[in-house]
Amino acid sequence: MATTTYSNESAAGNLTARALREGFYAGLVAFGLFFLFVGLETTQNIRNELVLNQRWGLLAVFVAVAAVGRFLGVLFVQPWIAGRKAARAAAVDKAAPETFLARNFSKIAILVVALMPPIAVALFGVQGSLKWVDNFGIQILIYVMLAWGLNIVVGLAGLLDLGYVAFYAVGAYSYALLSQHFGFSFWILLPLAGILAAFWGMILGFPVLRLKGDYLAIVTLAFGEIIRLVLINWTEVTRGTFGISSIPKASVFGIWSFDVGAPNNFAKVFDLPMSSAYYKIFLFYVILALALLTAYVTIRLRRMPIGRAWEALREDEIACRSLGINTVTTKLTAFATGAMFGGFAGSFFAVRQGFVSPESFVFLESAIILAIVVLGGMGSLVGIAVAATVMVGGTELLREMTFLKAVFGPDFTPELYRMLIFGLAMVVVMVWKPRGFVGSREPTAFLHERKAVSGSFTKEGHG
Repeated sequence: MATTTYSNESAAGNLTARALREGFYAGLVAFGLFFLFVGLETTQNIRNELVLNQRWGLLAVFVAVAAVGRFLGVLFVQPWIAGRKAARAAAVDKAAPETFLARNFSKIAILVVALMPPIAVALFGVQGSLKWVDNFGIQILIYVMLAWGLNIVVGLAGLLDLGYVAFYAVGAYSYALLSQHFGFSFWILLPLAGILAAFWGMILGFPVLRLKGDYLAIVTLAFGEIIRLVLINWTEVTRGTFGISSIPKASVFGIWSFDVGAPNNFAKVFDLPMSSAYYKIFLFYVILALALLTAYVTIRLRRMPIGRAWEALREDEIACRSLGINTVTTKLTAFATGAMFGGFAGSFFAVRQGFVSPESFVFLESAIILAIVVLGGMGSLVGIAVAATVMVGGTELLREMTFLKAVFGPDFTPELYRMLIFGLAMVVVMVWKPRGFVGSREPTAFLHERKAVSGSFTKEGHG
């Protein structure tokens, strides 16, 4: 008994010493990383001279957070996670009964999202709901739709695409140019923008048929940059960096308009006070319908032969060819289908903003969309939706966290650190759940009984 007690105390002491040591090293690394970015700030005075301001207090906060976080992680979090893994491995593998929430999670989530605008209007008023419907609801749903579209290319077909924002730009500029020059309505240009984006997806697909992995990523990245540079330099058509403004609004199938001076204005017809919130609520339900359409098409395609061909291509291209699957058409259909949904989202983006410019379609957008797909779990629609809500909604919440000024000082602007927090969140999630929020998926084909495939039985990055 004495020997056992001594061993436990020795192990606890070793763990504490290790936690202190790693916490110290984490603080040291944080000091080196943030010394120039946080500790020192350059500003200009009234004489246009460069002034160097020292922010040692803010730097100390960053270092302390890193050191204490690492110390607590090693001392408490890591042993807790290891204990849970050991308990799961030792437990008897019994299929637990599925709860009502787990069985109907998707339906409940769709119902909650659909009720968001009326709840926001009831709580904050018509004008007060504008921020929540637009900045949170519409913004998150756009990224959900884009991530679900990219999931077809990356998650199902296994083709690493770093230029997905190019199809987003094609859809946006297609709507902006055709609506201004030809006067077509949103409901005509929405499918047309998707078709044009799918066409460009096939154009991208042809040169990369023989590429995979890092080489495919480089080519798709170059394709995205080519589209952006064309938008900047083709000033006769795209107006370059000035962008295209005064893009026509969408109407309710031509019945009601949201233009202020129109005789069939929505607010005038229903005798409502004039507010731009009605237009945003209408757009909310439009993007919700488009996102649900994307999810429905993805689910249906996964159950069809083309969806199973995508999954076979993702797992092993050589084995896919040996089964007689035409990898050329399989890759082209994946690129075209994913690009089509990107075009849909781009046309909606142009309608929502009323202005498009090349600055909205930089590589960072592709990186964020790809990060959402990876964090959510490749091939998992629910996981991707959760990742988009957490990441995009979390960065939007930073604008509301004015109380942080009391901690970091009155000059602290939370939204300027959104990408830093986004990167830290990705590191944490990849360490905690390396296969994304949803690390298991149900196969489209099964024998006798449908079972979820654990991430440990799938290739790294594909679970």
